Amino acid sequence: MANEINQQSRTKICPTCGTRMNESATRCLVCGRTFTNDTAPAGKNNAATANDSDRIEKPRLHNVSISLPIFIGLILLLVGIGAAVAFVLLQQTGRVVEPTPLPSATLSPTPTNPPTETPTPTMVMSPTPLQPIEYTVKDGDLCASIAAVFDVSVQSIILQNNLSASCYLSPGQTLLIPQPTITPTPEPTGTLTSQQATLEACGSYDHLVTNTDTLFGIALNYGVTTDIIRQYNGLTGDIVVAGTTIKIPLCERVTPGPTSTPTTPPPYAAPNLLLPADGTSYNVSGETITLQWAGVGSLLPNEAYEVVVEDVTEGQGRKIINYVTDTKFIVPMDFRPSSDSSPHVIRWYVTPVRQSLSTENGPSSYEPAGARSESRTFIWTGVPVN
Repeated sequence: MANEINQQSRTKICPTCGTRMNESATRCLVCGRTFTNDTAPAGKNNAATANDSDRIEKPRLHNVSISLPIFIGLILLLVGIGAAVAFVLLQQTGRVVEPTPLPSATLSPTPTNPPTETPTPTMVMSPTPLQPIEYTVKDGDLCASIAAVFDVSVQSIILQNNLSASCYLSPGQTLLIPQPTITPTPEPTGTLTSQQATLEACGSYDHLVTNTDTLFGIALNYGVTTDIIRQYNGLTGDIVVAGTTIKIPLCERVTPGPTSTPTTPPPYAAPNLLLPADGTSYNVSGETITLQWAGVGSLLPNEAYEVVVEDVTEGQGRKIINYVTDTKFIVPMDFRPSSDSSPHVIRWYVTPVRQSLSTENGPSSYEPAGARSESRTFIWTGVPVN
């Protein structure tokens, strides 16, 4: 036991790593620390040695401090390097697909309205007054002679120079002679045609055409010929439109007398038949048959409508010819077929006619004054024979 105590008293502990070694050792075999003579004094007892062993400190690493911005930058750098390495690896394996470029939107041109053309205002030349001319009065000059030389009035010289009404002048006096204002030449006016000039010189009357007017009736009313009315109004035919105005040249009126020759009025158009409808059948005893048509205009006193009604079924061809001024005609009941009870075809048409000169104590004769209308027929059943 004494030997063990002596051996312990002859050893020392390394203050760095705590390794027990010989008292005479100058260097620790574990941590490599070099001992000096005063590191472990020889006269120390076990208690002192124990205290020294308690004061031995463990080895420490060096502390390294990094600021936060540098730390974040290092992390981002590492992430970027990792992403680049991953992209290269995936591209080599063919797993990276190039993105398909999207077509860029083509801007459609916005239509722009063409600039509105601003009409250029017409420049109107306004007369500009000229500056007066200075004139020095000489011996023998008078206001009248100066006005005659400068082609102005004496009154204008008096007003321009504030002279008296007698216009007294003295030699050497300076006068202001007003210059005449230039009057712009008037624009040329439209020249009347020979027809317009004749109508202006002749004098005219404006006639408003009504629904019942005809060219011949207007000419007859004012005592002029239809040719004159057509010539002065530029008409190409005998049709006049209601509501228009026709100029009647008063100087072209025909003076009535034995030498005047009446102008033949133009022919009328064919009348338009209205009733009865073509092919209508009448078989009731006592039924009245009225023929109607549209008028061709206002008839003159010597004009009428010629109505022709004939029995086509009758062998001899019975016929009625009558002259009326109205636009209807009632077929007389005695014209109804009476030879048998069978239906008869009755044909009728209308023609405008004009009365010609009649002989003394003789019947009046008519001549056509227009076209004949179309023919229509109706069925009329005869009176049964007992």
